[in-house]
Amino acid sequence: MKLVTVVGARPQFIKAAAVSRVIRAACAGTIEEVLVHTGQHYDDNMSKVFFDELDIPSPKHNLQISGGQHGAMTGRMLEAVENVLLEEKPDWMMIYGDTNSTLAGALAAAKLHIPVAHVEAGLRSFNMRMPEEINRILSDRVSSLLLCPTEAAINNLRAEGVAAGVHNVGDVMYDVALFYRDRAREQSSILETLGLTAHGFALATCHRAENTDDPGKLGEILAGLAGVTEQLPVVLPLHPRTRKLIGEYGYAAHLDKLIVIDPLPFLDMIVLEQTASVILTDSGGVQKEAFFYGVPCITMRNETEWIETVASGWNRLVVGNRLAIVSAVISALSSRPVTELRPYGSGKAAEAIVQLLVDASGSSQRVLGQPPNQQ
Repeated sequence: MKLVTVVGARPQFIKAAAVSRVIRAACAGTIEEVLVHTGQHYDDNMSKVFFDELDIPSPKHNLQISGGQHGAMTGRMLEAVENVLLEEKPDWMMIYGDTNSTLAGALAAAKLHIPVAHVEAGLRSFNMRMPEEINRILSDRVSSLLLCPTEAAINNLRAEGVAAGVHNVGDVMYDVALFYRDRAREQSSILETLGLTAHGFALATCHRAENTDDPGKLGEILAGLAGVTEQLPVVLPLHPRTRKLIGEYGYAAHLDKLIVIDPLPFLDMIVLEQTASVILTDSGGVQKEAFFYGVPCITMRNETEWIETVASGWNRLVVGNRLAIVSAVISALSSRPVTELRPYGSGKAAEAIVQLLVDASGSSQRVLGQPPNQQ
């Protein structure tokens, strides 16, 4: 069976690493994976370094498509991915998450009648102003295998009348967190480089359009992060687009109190996540990684797809308001949840995903002895 995998952004590289590793280890003679990188994240710090550190095979096709409005970017990707599919003639398309790359891959495959496997199917923020929400809903609608990370994702699809091909496989990011947790701390020297002490700093990220495209909201977030520095240092790996907008809005002075650095390689970021006292973010992936590592998280959004992290007490939702951000950090630092929840599976999601693909090919092969958890 030939599988085309489309990725384009940091979270997708991480998830694809887990699945590709299982394919190479257990299914080299059963599944041929062809990796397509759309180029959505093209900066070396957000792209190439992840392939190197995560041991992901080099993409066979690098489309080098980035920038522009959502429609234009998705349209260019759709055309380019379609050409790849016509050349490769795969049996399956695999997509991850909720980016423009995901939607382009899903639509290109569906129009060529190639079945789609969607990893992270069923996630919902219920905020249709988010481009990611539109991407994930449309991708789910054309997918044949809906590979859900949680029971909540299963329930979301059920409420929408989607039941065929739906499977609760667990979260591949939990697989990655377990696999790289100790390796990162052994190989990274980021704490020494930045002069930080473990559990003596806050880690922040901010990149979502709902925050960065609103000058007032972005200003409140930056002011809130500056306020947090009265409690402890704040490290801010700054997304290139966010940095550009900060300059355009005239907010550069807001960064003076922060430790502002370029986007980090994967292992360095994992070390900072594990050793932070608190994490402030608008990233879905960082929210979960905080949960996996037992670090309190402040999510600077009105809602989250990862409702389990909030239910556990490890994650707090805070709108872009400077006072609310500082207050949430003080609260997070003063109390730690005692709830032990395991909503994201056992760390074997990649094996379950690959087993479902093997089953779809008609093979009786077992993947590392792990039958998938089906719904």
